[in-house]
Amino acid sequence: MERRGSPRGSRAAPALAVASAAALVLAALSSALASEPVATFSIVGYDPATGDLGVAVQSKFFAVGSVVPWARTGVGAIASQAFGNTTFGPRGLALLEQGVPPQDVIAALLADDEAREQRQIGIVDAHGVSATYTGTKCMAWAGHEAGPAFSAQGNILVSEETVKAMAEAFRTTEGILGEKLMRALEAGQAAGGDSRGMQSAAILIVRDKGGYGGYNDRYCDLRVDDAADPIAELRRIFDMWKGEALIYEGYRLCDEGAWDEAFARGLEAVQMRPASGEPHYHLACYYSRAGRPEPALSELARAVTLDPSLGARALEDPDFEPLRNDPRFQALTR
Repeated sequence: MERRGSPRGSRAAPALAVASAAALVLAALSSALASEPVATFSIVGYDPATGDLGVAVQSKFFAVGSVVPWARTGVGAIASQAFGNTTFGPRGLALLEQGVPPQDVIAALLADDEAREQRQIGIVDAHGVSATYTGTKCMAWAGHEAGPAFSAQGNILVSEETVKAMAEAFRTTEGILGEKLMRALEAGQAAGGDSRGMQSAAILIVRDKGGYGGYNDRYCDLRVDDAADPIAELRRIFDMWKGEALIYEGYRLCDEGAWDEAFARGLEAVQMRPASGEPHYHLACYYSRAGRPEPALSELARAVTLDPSLGARALEDPDFEPLRNDPRFQALTR
């Protein structure tokens, strides 16, 4: 207990007042954001080759990545927007996990929702089945397009061309799921995007044990909360992530004996960072494991030229076991 009028008490009172004022400001900001529609365009997608599931989104809304995207490995991915209901993410994933089809999941989520006509939802499950919904009171232009392994949706858009462009980009882009989602966002913006402009963007992809150390499924979780061109900034940091992801994918494909696909991933990683020794080194590993000494030694030579420390690393790397007795390998690893 503090005595009334004590020095300690007199200092605590202003601190308490400041804390209370800050709490009121945060509460007011939270309330204001909650009353704003998440005017946005998003795409949910599935990759049958890897089982990856993901969501990409852009909006004239602060920190859209904290509101719209939801995903769980082996279950599905959900985008909840317009006057978004954030319970739709966890509730929808729980229903998908029970085997409820995506269209029935949407029906269940909206069944007792008084604001259903202001909601917009996109879902894809772990089998590539998709479903989408746009309420009749979502602000124009609002609509969606769904197909095998994806659903694209948006509201307060310049026109329907945004959603059409996203769908076409997803269908026609080759490569990893993240690239398909990013290309869809970029295409949507190029076609007009959100009629109010841009502010934030995010991409979330889940994979079994895909997170750091294999402890969770957050394979890719990138957000740009406030920027003049959030898609361009998301592309910049996505490409940083992608360079590492391609290398990881290459090793996974090597483990499966899918050599040509592994080489393709490695070459793409090299093209993204041609002045770095790392991608050359990993591509050399793929070739060595596949029993192709000539390209393995060629890539290793490039790697060591760019980063001499990689020679000593290669000497200890079991992936280069097939090359141990080759004089050219021995010269590179001295």
